Amino acid sequence: MDAAERKEIMTRYADHSRRFEEVAARRRTVPGGEVIPFQGPLRELEQEPTMREIEVLQLISEGLVNREIGQRLFLSEETVKSHVRHLLAKLQSRSRAHAVAVGFRRGIIG
Repeated sequence: MDAAERKEIMTRYADHSRRFEEVAARRRTVPGGEVIPFQGPLRELEQEPTMREIEVLQLISEGLVNREIGQRLFLSEETVKSHVRHLLAKLQSRSRAHAVAVGFRRGIIG
């Protein structure tokens, strides 16, 4: 993934966040329309990604799919899928793109 693609991901994420905040602000003005914040998993269950999971996240940010990541890291595609599932949970992400955005924001990947 080149810099332009990364910028596109970050732009989409920022746009999505802005639209969510706009909708949330409108709902706050409607009686009984409060937005319930996403809590995600219990805080005490949160863990930091392992070094291997960070490697997988970096390769996701470069635009590789599970099969390609597995070939690069000499892992089965199922193992890569497992790492991705763990990453999504640990980073409280809803998608691979969201995980990449969180990774950039936290400084986990560069």
